[in-house]
Amino acid sequence: MVEAGSDAAFAYHEPPITTILNQTGFLVVLNLVNVCLDRILYCGLVGQLFIGILWGTPGAQWLNRETETVIQQLGYLGLIMLVYEGGLSTSIKSVRANLLVSVCVAITGIGAPMGLSFVLKGLVNATALQAFAAGAALSATSLGTTFTILSTTNLIATRLGTVTTSAAMLDDVVGLVMVQIISNLGGNASSFSSLTVIRPVFVSVGFAVGLFLLCALVIKPIFKRIVSAKPRVPDFMASVQFAFLYQTVFLVGLVAGATYAGTSSLFAAYLAGVTVTWFDGMLTESKVPPSAASPGSSPTNRVSSNSGAQDSDACHPRRQSQTSNTTPANAAQRAEPATGEKVYEKYYKQPVNRILTPLFFASIGFAIPITEMFQGSVVWRGIIYALLMAFGKLITGIWLVRFSFSSRPLSSFASGLKRPFSRIRFFCIPARTSNDHNKKRHTQAEPNPPMQSSDTQKGAASHPEPQPQPHTTTPHQPPTHPFPFPPKPKSLYPPSILGLAMIARGEVGYLIASLAQSQGMFGVGSSGGTSEIYLVVIWAISICTLVGPICVGLLVRRVKKVQEVRGASSGSDPLGVWGI
Repeated sequence: MVEAGSDAAFAYHEPPITTILNQTGFLVVLNLVNVCLDRILYCGLVGQLFIGILWGTPGAQWLNRETETVIQQLGYLGLIMLVYEGGLSTSIKSVRANLLVSVCVAITGIGAPMGLSFVLKGLVNATALQAFAAGAALSATSLGTTFTILSTTNLIATRLGTVTTSAAMLDDVVGLVMVQIISNLGGNASSFSSLTVIRPVFVSVGFAVGLFLLCALVIKPIFKRIVSAKPRVPDFMASVQFAFLYQTVFLVGLVAGATYAGTSSLFAAYLAGVTVTWFDGMLTESKVPPSAASPGSSPTNRVSSNSGAQDSDACHPRRQSQTSNTTPANAAQRAEPATGEKVYEKYYKQPVNRILTPLFFASIGFAIPITEMFQGSVVWRGIIYALLMAFGKLITGIWLVRFSFSSRPLSSFASGLKRPFSRIRFFCIPARTSNDHNKKRHTQAEPNPPMQSSDTQKGAASHPEPQPQPHTTTPHQPPTHPFPFPPKPKSLYPPSILGLAMIARGEVGYLIASLAQSQGMFGVGSSGGTSEIYLVVIWAISICTLVGPICVGLLVRRVKKVQEVRGASSGSDPLGVWGI
């Protein structure tokens, strides 16, 4: 029974032409600005932020509050898909090889802003709890901004992109854990308990470990048994449509489960992308394409039918030519697996890139209170705090620097340190050992042994041995690694790109700051308006979100030019091993 005063259905009304023109112009301008700035500086998202400020509540207010809410919700869907795409393009081998570096970068990117945020105690008379909340807002890295920058610059599949995305993901997970902590803390520090911190952390770690164990101990053994049994798989299970169905269900289920469990939905979207990539790798390694078996036919029947078809084609040359023209194309089309990247390319990429992602960055612009930020006492404090927060992320690039001690002053200093120890070694080592060492060297230096037996000479005549090469082997060689660390940096481009890409804060920073303000952590302004601490934090988040992508775009543009010049002259890549 319908309650009084409520409608049984939503009445359909044609929207007015002003609304249609307004929203159409909003989408067109977002994409136009994005294309123009991407071609110039690889930072179209900055233009989308400004369009959001202009169109939304901070600016002209051409969009009402209900429309802004819908845009924010659709934009968050775009963020989830953007992070999912980053997981699809992540190489699991590269993540394993660079896990230690990524963890070090993430810890530095969290600890430095948190520690530098306590400067607010002297800058704006903030309390320790307020400084903690501000540091939590500035410790997160914008995942959407990072993935967009790396995708636009074609660096997301490189080693540098893997380290950056992994570190940004860890920073974002910690930032979302901070959201739960601040929500539990409320407006005072008296509600602080160990459970407030431990629960979100353990839920996030437990969710990732649980998914890993599920894949390693359940899905992988079951998949191997299915492959070894060689079942008859229907043709529709090899289609892109079926892959789209199960991958979408897996993504939605994992995001929903993670959110209800208390961890980040973005973290779950990234894990979903990585898991789909891992499963695609297992399908490729199995070398048993699902479309190889047709319903109602056994492997023996398929072999006999293929041999019979070959015999009949041999008797009919015309049929053989027709078969040779049609069968390889169909076989190649069938053998082509429907991977997660292909499904994303076909079904998700265009709506995400043209509608959902621009709406996400525009919704960030809605959250910038630009009308209250231009107060004299707030502006200079916000700029100083923004510089400190930019420095706190920029120093993360030091983990990609490999220092070399080949310069003359350092080498002479090192040789001076070694000299006393060499004398101690000279006096402590017995003479017999040194004589044995000299004999061994003399034996290795001899080109041929002095005498050989007759059997040995016969064997040497029938199987001639290669001539001995000069002694160039090292006594201890380090184990080979798929992504070895360089002995010294080719350039400072990789550390600079990493540090600048980590500067952008974005959605999680605004979320934590807005939540702390609504919880009353930042207090109230002197005239009863918005708190000055909150405005200083917003200044820092906004400047970092705008400056980081612009600097990365300019630096990548420079790297592209250097790569073109060195590529023409067969020179080395300025990114070194980090560009692999």
